[in-house]
Amino acid sequence: MFLTVWRWRGARRLFVGFGFGASWLAAVLVDPAGAQSAAPQSTIVLARLAAVPDQFVGGEILREVYARLGISVEFVDVEAKRALALSSSGQVDGEIQRIAGISRAYPTLIQISPPINYIEPAVFTTGLTFEVQGWESIKDYDIGIVRGVGSSEAGTRDMARVQRATSLAELIRMLDRSRFDLLVTDLFSGEVEVRRLHLDARVRPLLPPIERIYVYHYLHERHRDLAVRVEAMLNSMTVDGDLARIREKLVTQELEKSGQPSG
Repeated sequence: MFLTVWRWRGARRLFVGFGFGASWLAAVLVDPAGAQSAAPQSTIVLARLAAVPDQFVGGEILREVYARLGISVEFVDVEAKRALALSSSGQVDGEIQRIAGISRAYPTLIQISPPINYIEPAVFTTGLTFEVQGWESIKDYDIGIVRGVGSSEAGTRDMARVQRATSLAELIRMLDRSRFDLLVTDLFSGEVEVRRLHLDARVRPLLPPIERIYVYHYLHERHRDLAVRVEAMLNSMTVDGDLARIREKLVTQELEKSGQPSG
């Protein structure tokens, strides 16, 4: 990571970069006393979990939401735990989507309602067959999850045999190498990534999913005024059905691109 700070008209403007291009750089205006001020923005930068299909869907949903507010969206692709470090510190403007309640652990993040998307944590295996009945039904197995994914971390809390990977692709490859008995990830994301890795003949989901979890957009606290506008737009798009239609279209497109049936 590189960090550059310079003075401009009695204030300091802070830019933070991570080596993959200047186009996504997030700017925060900081006065000498340390108080932040948010100028009107034409672009926001959101942390996106790298190579996770449900994050792509959530991001494209938000691209449409913000376009209706006259704001463009850029994304920084990072691993899940790093994303929270960036968004909660204000180095980026927010998170695409996380489970409810993240603000308790990261109070600088504002949860925007209503939810923009949902995930369905599901079991994937290379050969096990058992009846999936909630999180308790997997507690006696060796389990793999992606580090920092809130639903997986919460669901497997206090389970004794949990291993963590830094990405979904790595997690699936570890399962294929028998590093654990099963993995847990979002059903849609898992199906897409298994197909992309050409492992669909070996790795399969056990249905039904463990549960359905609605996920929410988060903005850094310096964007409180913007959060009100985004929430109003989301409410409008939920009521008229636009949000559901956009999600359905995106999910269908991603499943078709990966070679999975969309029905």
